[in-house]
Amino acid sequence: MKIVETAIPGPLIVEPRVFGDERGFFMETWNERAFREAGLDCEFVQDNHSHSQKGVLRGLHFQNPGAQGKLVRVSRGAVFDVAVDLRRSSDYFGQWIGVELSAANKRMLWVPEGFAHGFLTLSDDTDFMYKCTAPYAPDTEYTLAWDDPEVGIDWPQEIADPVISEKDAKGLSLKEVPAFA
Repeated sequence: MKIVETAIPGPLIVEPRVFGDERGFFMETWNERAFREAGLDCEFVQDNHSHSQKGVLRGLHFQNPGAQGKLVRVSRGAVFDVAVDLRRSSDYFGQWIGVELSAANKRMLWVPEGFAHGFLTLSDDTDFMYKCTAPYAPDTEYTLAWDDPEVGIDWPQEIADPVISEKDAKGLSLKEVPAFA
């Protein structure tokens, strides 16, 4: 497995070893020992799976307290995946990274605690899966506005008008969110 650092310390791109032949492929999506040796010493408590059509935007979600680290991947389709640094003590507070995750590239993204997370589906019938280090806690969940101009996420232009939930449409600005220390 190859670990690729991003422009913001914390989030990491994980490129698993893929073994393929005429039958298809095999890859490990989680191995506690291998990930620990790579610096990702996590205990996951929940697995989630979402299915979306092209143009659906989910997020930017986070919990505080009860922050979740997430190891995310796509098993079918493609997404533009985003993490926004919400750690006030960070030199990167309010900055974001984005990476395309797809069934074709088989990349994963580690989103540590202290970040808002979301994604935009780039193809129909996209299956997005993620492991979480803390259980879902709706009472402490918040949404950072996906289109907050202060954050300035450069979403892919081919999706001009994303489909978002009512909850996500009410996302808070960077100034309003209960950020992390």
